[in-house]
Amino acid sequence: MAAAPAAPVAAAAAAAGHRFDFDVIVVGAGIMGSCAAHAAASRGARALLLERFDLLHGLGSSHGESRTIRDAYPDARYPPMVRLAARLWADAEAESGGRRVLTPTPLLSLGPRSSAEVLASIRNSAGAEEVDDLGARWGGAFRVPDGWVAAVSERGGSGVLNATEAVKMFQELASKKGAVIRDNTEVVGIRRGAEEGGGVVVTTRAGEEFRGAKCVVTVGAWAGKLAKSVAGVDLPIQPLHTMVLYWRIKPGHERELTAEAGFPTFSSHWDPHHVYSTPSLERPGMIKINCHGGPPCDPDSRDFVSGGGDVAEQVAQWIDEFMPGHVETAGGPVESLPCMYSMTPDEDFVIDFLGGEFGEDVVIGAGFSGHGFKMGPAVGRILAEMAMDGEARTAAEAGVELGHFRINRFEPLLA
Repeated sequence: MAAAPAAPVAAAAAAAGHRFDFDVIVVGAGIMGSCAAHAAASRGARALLLERFDLLHGLGSSHGESRTIRDAYPDARYPPMVRLAARLWADAEAESGGRRVLTPTPLLSLGPRSSAEVLASIRNSAGAEEVDDLGARWGGAFRVPDGWVAAVSERGGSGVLNATEAVKMFQELASKKGAVIRDNTEVVGIRRGAEEGGGVVVTTRAGEEFRGAKCVVTVGAWAGKLAKSVAGVDLPIQPLHTMVLYWRIKPGHERELTAEAGFPTFSSHWDPHHVYSTPSLERPGMIKINCHGGPPCDPDSRDFVSGGGDVAEQVAQWIDEFMPGHVETAGGPVESLPCMYSMTPDEDFVIDFLGGEFGEDVVIGAGFSGHGFKMGPAVGRILAEMAMDGEARTAAEAGVELGHFRINRFEPLLA
């Protein structure tokens, strides 16, 4: 096999007389790390992707059969990143030979008209239009109270992503581009490689060492622990344990609530909760309806069965108020599957250089706060560009502003 063309970081290192095993070492093979490895390898970089557990494991935040993609955000900084990601999702599907990991659906946004957050979400969503005939749509599935607003977007790039298949797709694409992928390889140390010609040295629990020009850290709920141990950086990222809930559709309505029938992904602001759903897709006769959030947890010691607190009760209350004729709540959800959030105090991402002794040699992507999966390809490319070039030109070209995602915004909290 012909050698891949030298990436900019490798060329600079070679010119300086330094040699590295890899141009970019990515730690953590969830959606963000897998996308970063693919982005780096696509640029000709010698990329290494390391995963602590089995590939495609179910212990973190990137597994399962469905995630939503939607651009209805009250904060205007996110829709450009979602739209960049949507283009990159389509590019990856094409690169993989027409593989489909994204099922397009309409998007329904619900909430009190008095909520500035709800109105901003609708305003920022491409193609969203308020509707006053919701009771006549989708078999009358929704019962919306007076004083609420409902908006539907048919062309906002919304839909359902098959999470595990998406991660697998990017790992396979990265491998085809020459990336080396290792699972069951826990990283326990990252240090400067100044005495060995610069760059970074990544060490594993088994005692292996990998030398890289640059490093990208994307370890999800373990980000706080790793950043503290390798750089002494306190990241206020709180892992939350949440449950993915599947509810039985009432007899006679199974077809109406399917993606095939055009049922939407939806998001409902229901103070103080945020309820979201995907149409019936992966489990016939059932629909996934969840509540954003969950109780704090330790990612290394979780109650996988009942660690979701009262999330199921909250969702059942929402269903009984808004979809009582179509979804059954008696007896609770049919199936509950564990997942995790990595929550920051402001629920915004961390995308930054780790700094300190590492300077710009280590980039971290973390704290995706339960809404980052959809933006995986965009975040992965941004992280790879930051590592390789010191800046993210793709983000700038797409109108994505990265300044708010820096670590220093937490300094007042840590003082």
